[in-house]
Amino acid sequence: MTSLPDSHPSFFEDDDDHFHDQCGVFGVFGDAEAANLTYLGLHALQHRGQEAAGIATTDGERLFVQRGLGLVQDVFNAATMEKLPGAGGIGHVRYSTAGGTHVKNTQPIAVDYAHGSIAVAHNGNLTNYVALRRELESAGSIFASASDTEVFVHLIARSKAETTEARVADALHRVQGAYSLVFLSVDEMIAVRDPWGFRPLCLGTKGDAWVVASEPPAFALMGAEYVRDVEPGEMIVCDRFGMRSSKPFEEKPTRFCIFEHIYFARPDASFGGVSVYQARQRLGATLARLEPVEADMVIPVPDSGVAAALGFARETGIPYEMGLIRSHYVGRTFIEPQQQIRHFGVRLKLHPVRELLAGKRIAVVDDSIVRGTTSRKIVKMLRDAGAAEVHLRISSPPTSWPCFYGIDTPTREELIASRHTPEEIARYVTADSLGYLSVEGLRDAVGGGDGFCDACFSGEYPVPVELPKVEGRRQLPLVGV
Repeated sequence: MTSLPDSHPSFFEDDDDHFHDQCGVFGVFGDAEAANLTYLGLHALQHRGQEAAGIATTDGERLFVQRGLGLVQDVFNAATMEKLPGAGGIGHVRYSTAGGTHVKNTQPIAVDYAHGSIAVAHNGNLTNYVALRRELESAGSIFASASDTEVFVHLIARSKAETTEARVADALHRVQGAYSLVFLSVDEMIAVRDPWGFRPLCLGTKGDAWVVASEPPAFALMGAEYVRDVEPGEMIVCDRFGMRSSKPFEEKPTRFCIFEHIYFARPDASFGGVSVYQARQRLGATLARLEPVEADMVIPVPDSGVAAALGFARETGIPYEMGLIRSHYVGRTFIEPQQQIRHFGVRLKLHPVRELLAGKRIAVVDDSIVRGTTSRKIVKMLRDAGAAEVHLRISSPPTSWPCFYGIDTPTREELIASRHTPEEIARYVTADSLGYLSVEGLRDAVGGGDGFCDACFSGEYPVPVELPKVEGRRQLPLVGV
C-alpha cells in the first residue's frame, strides 16, 4: 500500500479534479444559416470542451474552415462568421490533454484529396490509433496533427470505394474504440456512431434541415426539434435528397458511457429517454439509502453535485442548503498573486457561506473523487468556515481505472481509489466519514441493464486497449480527440 501525499502541486488547472469529456460535435445540413446554427450548437455544447473550437461549412462547391483556441464566443465573431457561407456545416469544441493545446490539433480537420474535400469532427478515442498511424506512416502518409482524428481522413483517402458514404464506412471498418463522428463534404453530411455506442450522438430537425449534436440541448437553443438518438453502429447521410440511414457495421452490445449521467452531460439532456437531471437525483436518493448520515444539512459541491444533493436531501429529510457558492466567471487561466495563497484555485471557484455552516454537521455531496486533492481542499474549507462535522458522500462508485474511450483521465496510479480503501481516502481528505454509491445503485438509477460502459469503476474494458508504456498524466500518447 502506497502512502498518500500530504499536498498536491498548486497549479491552478489541477484544482479541477474531474474526469473530462474531450469534445462535443455538431452538424446541420439544409439551412442557409448553417454557420450561425453551428455556432449556437457549439455554444450549447461548450461544457464538453473549452480549449478550442472550429466550424466547417459548404456552399455546394467548396469547404470553408475557421478554427481557433478558446471558447466559442472568443474564436468566432462577425468577421469570421462571414467567411463561413453555405447551407451545410459541422462544428467541434475540444478539451485537450496536457501539452495538446495547439491550433494544429483543433477540429474540424479538413483536407483535399483525390475525390474532393472532406472535413471531420470527432468525439471519442481510437484504441488502435498507434498501430494505425504507424501503418499509415510506413505507407507514406504524412500527418499534420497529433490527433487520432486525422487517421480517419487518411483511411478515407486510401479507400477504393466509389462514394463518400462507402469510403467512410470502409475507413471505419479499420478502426477500433469509441467514436461519434460528423463528416462534411461539399454536397453531404454524414454522422456515425460506433457500434458500441460509447459516446452520445443525437438527431434532430429544423424545418427541412437535419441536425446532429452530442446532446439534445443544442437543438433547443436554435429552435430545432429532437427526433431520437443516433443508434450504435448507425450511419446517417444527409444530402439534397433528404436523410437516409444504414447500419454498415457488425452489431455489438451497447456500452454507453455511464459517466454521461453522472457528470459529463448537461443536466437538461436526456439519452435513451432517460433524463440526466432526474437520473442524478435518483443517484443521490440511492446514495442516501446506502450511506445514511446524521447531519444538520445537505449541501452540494456546485454545480455537478446539485441534483444528487437534492435527491439525497429529499430521501433523508435533511434540509438542503447552498453552503458553497460557485463563481461562474473563472476561466482556465488566472493571474495568481506573487505571494502564494494556499488552495488558491479552489478558493477562486468556491466560497463557503460561513453563517450557514458554523457549528453544523454537514453532509456534502459531490459526483466523484478522482485524485482526492480537490475533496481534501473542500473539506478543509468547510472546517475553516466552522463546520462541526463534514461527511462526504459521492454519487458514483470509486473511480479506479482510466478511460480509453474519449475521456481525459489520470493514470491508474493517480486515481486514489485504485490503491486505497474508502476509510483511507476519508482520512486523507480529512472527512468525518465517506460514502460511495455502489455500481448496482448506479445502474438502477440510470435505468438498469447492462447497456453501459463502467470500465472506470470495474476495469472491464469492452474493447481491447493498447496499454501504454509511457509515464505521465495521459494513458495514451495522444494529445487530442
